[in-house]
Amino acid sequence: MSFAELGLDPDILAGVLELGYETPTPIQEEAMPFALAGRDVVGCAQTGTGKTAAFVLPALQRTAADGVLRTLVVAPTRELAQQTEVFATLIGKSTGHKVLAAVGGVGLDPQIKALRAGVDLLVATPGRLLDLVKRGDCKLDRVEILVLDEADRMLDMGFWPDVRRILAALPKKRQTMLFSATMAPEVMRIVQSALNDPVRVEVSPPNVPIDLIHQALYPVDASQKVDLMVALMKAHGDFDSTLVFCRTKSRSDAVARGLERAGVPTVTIHSDRTMEQRMKALEQFRAGKVRVLVATDVVSRGIDIEGISHVVNYDVPSNPEDYVHRIGRTARAGASGSAFTFVDIREFPELDAIEMLIDSEIPVENLEGFPYRERAVPREGRLAARKKRKAFGGRVMGRRRR
Repeated sequence: MSFAELGLDPDILAGVLELGYETPTPIQEEAMPFALAGRDVVGCAQTGTGKTAAFVLPALQRTAADGVLRTLVVAPTRELAQQTEVFATLIGKSTGHKVLAAVGGVGLDPQIKALRAGVDLLVATPGRLLDLVKRGDCKLDRVEILVLDEADRMLDMGFWPDVRRILAALPKKRQTMLFSATMAPEVMRIVQSALNDPVRVEVSPPNVPIDLIHQALYPVDASQKVDLMVALMKAHGDFDSTLVFCRTKSRSDAVARGLERAGVPTVTIHSDRTMEQRMKALEQFRAGKVRVLVATDVVSRGIDIEGISHVVNYDVPSNPEDYVHRIGRTARAGASGSAFTFVDIREFPELDAIEMLIDSEIPVENLEGFPYRERAVPREGRLAARKKRKAFGGRVMGRRRR
């Protein structure tokens, strides 16, 4: 099925195609027809499966672009709210809808100013939304569509009392969509009263095409990671579209500066960058004007970018599931791709967790001629050794010095 077959309006379809999307993901294909028909939807899908489009596209199609708050998306974290804002804003360029993320940790005045100027779709974290409502700067009386995104995380993070207050402030007659990676009984019990004859859509998490991804581990001293990145790009020459993941925003900026100094055109995207900066970076990267996009994990779980040739884990992710999400940005639609992970000895515990999760050792590779400093190199057979030790309650990570 194509997006055109889902029944999207021409303006929304134009925005989707402009972003390079042609085929909907399973959660989009299953949920969007019900959402477009105005039904309440309970969607169960892992993060990174395209659920943002599954609710943003129907919401924009079913509501007017008149500066009145008609769609409210409640998200558990600032990063998730901002990535939803980016996607909805990109689509809104075709439809005329105005989008805003109202989140904590940033200035309140610009958000108030934007709300007063008129917003059609608001993405908000619970605390900041209630603050705006209490101040009288955000009116919820004309909301027609409510989306609770990552409901299980909101429950885990203790946000349900705030969510109940938000529900009480909304019109009773509305469309409600709830998306969650897991559908725990306590989640459904809490939100059941907020739903009206919902349709439940559940899709299995996508299988990472491991056989199509060339995974490689590059042991390297932390101080040499930028140099290794530049050397790999020169040696291979096929880094056409490269997504580099860093653990922090400050590291993302530092890596981008290092690559720029080495003559590699680079853009960055993270939550401290303005909406204009993030959109410009994504557009430049998608258009091929720059070969490298350096990002935090906001991108790995958010905006879908087609045609990624390489994923580079500059920092080994602290959450092993993030590794799967990161490398899954390449090898899309049957294409091949490469995922390189730079690992310093201090990141061996994180590597341990990743290899246990994927039940496979990531092959160690070296770049011939690169002036490595002394480094620790994981030993072959380390996974089997860890499993054996794990049976006795221990943990081991084989390593050797080079």
